[in-house]
Amino acid sequence: MKENTRNPLHLKSLNHISLVCRSVEESMNFYQNVLGFLPIRRPCSFDFDGAWLFGHGIGIHLLQSPEPEKLLKKTEINPKDNHISFQCESMEAVEKKLKEMEMEHVRAVVEEGGIQVDQLFFHDPDGFMIEICNCDSLPVVPLLAGEMARSCSRLNLHQPAAPSSSDPSLVNRLPVLSSSPYN
Repeated sequence: MKENTRNPLHLKSLNHISLVCRSVEESMNFYQNVLGFLPIRRPCSFDFDGAWLFGHGIGIHLLQSPEPEKLLKKTEINPKDNHISFQCESMEAVEKKLKEMEMEHVRAVVEEGGIQVDQLFFHDPDGFMIEICNCDSLPVVPLLAGEMARSCSRLNLHQPAAPSSSDPSLVNRLPVLSSSPYN
């Protein structure tokens, strides 16, 4: 098998995230009724309490903490904390629903090259953060050789950078990652 340096482990997709929780029932209620996940069958061979849910192309595995009273619960909603993000159809509808459910949330906006992305952040029952966004408006632009992932890009989103002529192999390796007109 030929080594794939861009995908050395030959990964296909995200399968699931696993979350330790105080109460599997409370967390199941949240993920079903707030985020629309469906419970699915979990192997009976597990010797610990938990539940599996599936939705939006990924699974969520809830694991009952053996000592729920020892789990720290984050109360401050910090968009820079660990989180999972979901794309939505309407930010206005999401925010309206969060208000109806009286769920504390924080709104944020990211702007890049004239493109605005709206974000809403809130916690699940155990303090794990959820983001809802309209992130598909931002193009996914691969970095070029030597470009730093952490620095602000010098690329103009309206003018995609050409692959470096010093590395002609990049021409065939850069995929189109977004249907946005900006890539």
